[in-house]
Amino acid sequence: MLKKILGISLLIVVISVLVFGAVNRTLAKNASESGTQSGNRRSSEQTAASSEQTSEVHNQGNNGQGQGQGQGRGGNGAGGNGAGEGNNLPPATPGDLSAEESAALLYMREEEKLAHDVYVTFYEQWDFRVFSNISRSEQTHTDSVKALLDRYELDDPASSEIGVFTDPDLQALYTNLVARGSQSLAEAIQVGAAIEEIDILDLQERLAQTDNADIQQVFNNLLNGSYNHLRAFVSTLKTQTGETYQPQYLSAEAYQAILGDDTSIGGNGGNGGKGNGRRGQQP
Repeated sequence: MLKKILGISLLIVVISVLVFGAVNRTLAKNASESGTQSGNRRSSEQTAASSEQTSEVHNQGNNGQGQGQGQGRGGNGAGGNGAGEGNNLPPATPGDLSAEESAALLYMREEEKLAHDVYVTFYEQWDFRVFSNISRSEQTHTDSVKALLDRYELDDPASSEIGVFTDPDLQALYTNLVARGSQSLAEAIQVGAAIEEIDILDLQERLAQTDNADIQQVFNNLLNGSYNHLRAFVSTLKTQTGETYQPQYLSAEAYQAILGDDTSIGGNGGNGGKGNGRRGQQP
């Protein structure tokens, strides 16, 4: 009887050990799986975070690249006929301007605006595309001068309103030019050509008054733009009316030098005047 009791007790102990071991193994397995899942989850979260950071850096890089390209395009666009901040202007020290240079920047800011405003007005009146195209270029021109005003910390004299000017001579001239160009489309085209002639003379005069490389660069770009605009108006007048444009301010020699060998649109210059470039004078 005692042996039977001992045997049963031993069996119970063995079963208990086996059950206890099985429970421990199950708990250990569950813990391991839980740890693995937790580790995997943490790894996944870290990977996602790393991916987001990489994506953010990449996006910032793309945004920076896009901004840089946008500024570059803006500079190139301005540089086509003018000079924007994207043109890599030579270095300058703000405030390092003579009285003549300051006056030149202030005047050219409004003079380029005058050309823009006259062409916008003529486009609205005559619905003729050449005025729309060149007015956009003139906006680039006046913006280019504005960039120099900002650079040298000069107050901007230009109004945002079409046909409004701080300089009284330019204000009077705007009124006179618009009245003249309102007579006919041919007269409006000739007004456009006259504006470009005077622009050329004014820019040449002011280029001789500055030794600042950044101002020279902008003014030279504007000068090249005015050459192109003058050729465009002369060619348009010939195409639309058959008339040969006669220079109103430039000398015959200077006018012919700008047109080059294309006498089909400009003739020989006739008795073109040798105006001093002041817009206030009328031919």
